Amino acid sequence: MSKTEGVKKAGGKKIDIRTLTMVIVLVVLWIGFTAATGGNFISTRNLSNLIRQAAFTGIMGVGMTLVIVTGGIDLSAGMVMGFIGCIMAACQVWFGMSTAATIAIGLVLGAVIGLMEGGLIAYTGIAPFIVTLGAQLIFRGGMLAVTGGQTVAPFQESYKFWGTAYVTPMWGWILGIIACALLLVSELNRRRAKKKYNSLSESMGEMLVRWVLFSALIIAGVFVLNSFKGIPIPVLVMAIVVVIFTFISQKTTFGRGVYAIGGNISAARYAGINVKKNLTLVYCLNGLLCAVAAVIYTARLNGGTAQAANGNYELDAIAAAVIGGTSMTGGVGKVAGAILGAVIMMSIDNGMSMMNLDAYWQFIVKGLILVAAVWFDTQTQKKGK
Repeated sequence: MSKTEGVKKAGGKKIDIRTLTMVIVLVVLWIGFTAATGGNFISTRNLSNLIRQAAFTGIMGVGMTLVIVTGGIDLSAGMVMGFIGCIMAACQVWFGMSTAATIAIGLVLGAVIGLMEGGLIAYTGIAPFIVTLGAQLIFRGGMLAVTGGQTVAPFQESYKFWGTAYVTPMWGWILGIIACALLLVSELNRRRAKKKYNSLSESMGEMLVRWVLFSALIIAGVFVLNSFKGIPIPVLVMAIVVVIFTFISQKTTFGRGVYAIGGNISAARYAGINVKKNLTLVYCLNGLLCAVAAVIYTARLNGGTAQAANGNYELDAIAAAVIGGTSMTGGVGKVAGAILGAVIMMSIDNGMSMMNLDAYWQFIVKGLILVAAVWFDTQTQKKGK
């Protein structure tokens, strides 16, 4: 945990104040919406729909987290996602390609686009803001060029699976148990590593209490989702993305280099980190996740459309990352935090829609929470200095 992410307790341990604050915000929102909707907000059907909606934004937010951690920004993510979706729609609807081939083309295209953007930023020195703003305009036009302004549909059933299907309840419980087991293994490995380097500051009992609490949340989540139809496939994809990118960001040399670049790019260079290569790879991975989000988005809508340009999805991804604890100054942020941010944002959309409030209130409230999160970040950094 970075020094800007928490404050020390008397025992020398740290509490992640920012994450705790956002969790409290989420709980307050859920309690308020539940009361305002007569309990309908907390229904299993609505919670299942809410988390499925958050999966799309969360996946994009994971990629955006890594970008912002380096001190960069990606204003093109939403348009890249929409453009890839239109290309995949054309591949399947117009050219009759299989689902596997269509998705493969989309993933490769996303990685290539991210590679090009990252390369321009890393090797030419052009600011990320300018590169990605230009890309935003290019791919906005690209969507119109591919579709002619029309919706390209429908997809094959095997493709729609990725946006509309559910894991059966039995498999949901199996996956939940596996997740709890993997969490325990991760906790034990972390404890072993800290003990090896004489940095262990908690007892076995404290670790087990934390594991039990998180496992209880996992089991509760599985129970709620199974009470409706099961775990939505988009949620399962999001969970896999979070696990993979948490490992990449925390357990690999590349991941540590990403945080070093965002913390102090000059120091990273002196430490022998290949800054240009790492920056390029970060944007490449971000483009890949935009493609994953495009699969879920188009599968849920059963079509590719240029109307995705009106969704401001890149702003949702940025907001999810920042609300989830990623610092706009770089060097600080957690992949899983983007999921928390996405759930908060989708809770606002969902709850206010159920209350039949005008859409502008959703933008106002999300904007206030975003500004508050950034303000909290700046205040925490001041205290850390």
